[in-house]
Amino acid sequence: MRLTSVHLYPVKSLGGVDVDRAVVEPWGLRHDRRWVLLQPDGGTLTARTAPAMLGLTAVPGAGSITLTDRDGTSVTVAEPVHGPPAATAVSRLDTVRLAGDDAHAWLSARLGRPVRLGWLDDPRRRPVSTDHGGRPGDPLNLSDAGPLLATTAPSLRRLRDWIVEGALERGEPTPEPLPMARFRPSVVLDGPIAPFVEDGWTTLRIGAVDFRFAERCDRCQLTLIDTVTLTSGREPIRTLARHRRQDGKTWFGVRLIPLGSGEIRVGDECHAT
Repeated sequence: MRLTSVHLYPVKSLGGVDVDRAVVEPWGLRHDRRWVLLQPDGGTLTARTAPAMLGLTAVPGAGSITLTDRDGTSVTVAEPVHGPPAATAVSRLDTVRLAGDDAHAWLSARLGRPVRLGWLDDPRRRPVSTDHGGRPGDPLNLSDAGPLLATTAPSLRRLRDWIVEGALERGEPTPEPLPMARFRPSVVLDGPIAPFVEDGWTTLRIGAVDFRFAERCDRCQLTLIDTVTLTSGREPIRTLARHRRQDGKTWFGVRLIPLGSGEIRVGDECHAT
């Protein structure tokens, strides 16, 4: 196998950026999911309830991120190292540091609701839940459950085939191929492997960096949102529920926990056990 793409999502639920290399840290990829949008009550705002978030892109810089709307307007926000703490409903985390009022105003105007932008100063303050494969000392960024999400191209190809087969059975037009972006992976692998073989992995090495399998990834309604039109449909959950349903959930991709640090690059060889 080889690593075919790497993806960063600096702000939880906002559009991210494709990169050709990334540094693996104990809590995930450097710059990945260190920021979060907070509602007035401290609750986390995600694209599950605010799909317009996917139309905003966050790109990391040196000690900052740049937020860009589809109309080209943007704002650069410095990491609020000394920003005031704000209570948050993020699991296993009490507070984040708030960015400046300009960031809050820019985001609130584009999302049509009051929000604040928070930053996780130290991911070591948030552990991976034992319910999601965490062990004592495993830190986590602001991802839902695991530091990295890995998906494979063969699994996506099989899912696309199933979607087409289902459409033909229902007498519907052949749908456009489902993009991998719907699943918001950290890393995508390809090679001469069977679809969904990743479900049984114990360890994975990408380049010179080792990871351990934490758990399979259960999929939610966020995957139903078209990242281009920002409208919702029934795929891929409808098809996953038919072919990949277990324990009342649907599954695609696996969560990984780093066993070390280092840089991974697109094209790196990958070995799983």
